Amino acid sequence: MAKGKKNSVVVEKTVAQAEVVAAPAVELGRPAWLHEFRVQAVVVALLALMFYCNTFKNESALDDTLLITYNESVYEGFAGIPDILSNDAYAGYYKFMGVGNQLNGGRYRPLSIVNFAVEQQFMGAVPKEAVDSVMRKATIDGPQKDKLVHDMHVRHVWNVVWFTLSVVVLLYFLRLIVFRSQPVMAFLAAILFTIHPIHTEVVANVKSRDEILSLLFICLTFICAFKYREQKKIWLLVAGLISYFLAFLSKEYAIALVVLLPVAFYVFNKETLSKSITASLPYIGVALLYLGIRSQVVPYGGDPGILDILNNPYAYAEGQQRMATTIATMLNYVKLLVFPHPLSSDYSYNSIPYKDFANPLVWLSLVVHGALVWLCIRYLRQRHVIGFAIAFYLVNLALVCNLFFNIGATMSERLIYHSSVGFCIALGYLLYKGMESVKPLAAGKGLLAALMVLLVVVCGAKTITRNAEWKTNYTLFPADLKVSPNSVMLNAYVAAAMLDKAAGEKGAEQKADLRESLRLYNKAIALDSVYVTAYINRGRVYYQMGEPDSSYSNLDAARRLLPNHAQLPELFYNNAVLYINKQQYAKAMNSLQVSLKLNPNYGLSKNAVQQLMAAGVK
Repeated sequence: MAKGKKNSVVVEKTVAQAEVVAAPAVELGRPAWLHEFRVQAVVVALLALMFYCNTFKNESALDDTLLITYNESVYEGFAGIPDILSNDAYAGYYKFMGVGNQLNGGRYRPLSIVNFAVEQQFMGAVPKEAVDSVMRKATIDGPQKDKLVHDMHVRHVWNVVWFTLSVVVLLYFLRLIVFRSQPVMAFLAAILFTIHPIHTEVVANVKSRDEILSLLFICLTFICAFKYREQKKIWLLVAGLISYFLAFLSKEYAIALVVLLPVAFYVFNKETLSKSITASLPYIGVALLYLGIRSQVVPYGGDPGILDILNNPYAYAEGQQRMATTIATMLNYVKLLVFPHPLSSDYSYNSIPYKDFANPLVWLSLVVHGALVWLCIRYLRQRHVIGFAIAFYLVNLALVCNLFFNIGATMSERLIYHSSVGFCIALGYLLYKGMESVKPLAAGKGLLAALMVLLVVVCGAKTITRNAEWKTNYTLFPADLKVSPNSVMLNAYVAAAMLDKAAGEKGAEQKADLRESLRLYNKAIALDSVYVTAYINRGRVYYQMGEPDSSYSNLDAARRLLPNHAQLPELFYNNAVLYINKQQYAKAMNSLQVSLKLNPNYGLSKNAVQQLMAAGVK
């Protein structure tokens, strides 16, 4: 009798718990179609397309040049894939610059670059002379230029397609795992992620397809792992392991799943910690496999002789400045997630000044992130979704915040892409609970709907405007220089844009653009006295202005800093020609001898100049 009564109580308790879980979904089931995955997927897909379709006519910008424009393997299509798989992500650019690996640890993330090569195969080959001109930074006109521009348009379309697919998969991940009985919460979180303006760098900059693919395959890994735990079908395990390996080949963020996957099993499947870890062991094996392959392809460590402030943002930091600045900078990510304005493509030296522990922002950041760690632990113990959301945010942030790894950059908007999933999960949950607290419930629904419409409109305006600024370097860098006027790179980037613009001009307009380019290069070099590219391009400015002495001194400064720079032989040769035109033959001979010393094959092919010089000397 007592046993039956006990069983009855257990049954009643179980039913009551089920009703508590299901009640919000049933109550919000009007209209019921809003809960269907297909409807929600169409909405987030349309939002993604609406927000980013104005990038379809964008061209190259920022790091597109490093991974695509200066990467001959991409232009080779399928034939270039073996080289892409067996080299650092920036190998093509390093080859072009004539330098070794400039980033600690290297970058082995070939999947997005393979993606670019596959696109190139189907878009058609780029004429070799056009590739050679691009590599020499020479002006390209006519059909060759049209071909390169058209190809970038296609790449932008595919970036949006991949992003759209990824947010639909993210929605499925949220519904299946994070918000199993609350599809509206999953819908809210997916919408918030899709419309957040901080993601403009990822979608509008083709190079950042590695971020999109990484999150896509991370979500697929979660989905397959949880389905395998439920159904025990071996193909799901295999699919999960393949997805995880592809996530690694996209970007190193996949290592976060070593922590987040067992945490997810613990929180959402209510498994013990030991079982959660055991269930994750096959995936840890994939992580070890990737790390082994990576160590063979991209040995750890950069070339210490060429690491500078642009690749090591704390190179000039003294004492505790590195630690203090890193801690304070983490607060910038929180600010941009809450209020994404203004946005910038560059936060390098010296756009974020060094700080010490006397700065209140350092302590505010410590308080904020300390509170997040405390909340994470507290809610994880309760197996609460907020605990997982914070863990997702903090674990991914730990990979890019410079506290544990020197990533070669102070911060970047694309680096918070994965962490923002945790932010959107937490915000979606809080918005939903806030709606539930409003009585009557119909009023809460109305307020939530109005708020979401407002967010879509405001975020859409910001995103679409920002996408337009990402059209080319000529539109992006001047806009961002207003946000970060003391950035070394932005000053140099705008200067380079002005120099390129001046190449197609004449008269007063050309002189004005050259003077502005010179002013910006002067500022960049004043901020960073060992910036090789700034010296080279300032030499170009003086060359265009017809001042060979100033041009030579800048090229010589670059030669002392980086003797193997691929462009120096041609630039010293051009300077020799300029000296000849001014009948300064001794200086011309000196400049030509430097060119010959740097690259004998290049200089010896210019025998006509040697003959002219010999005639002049006589």
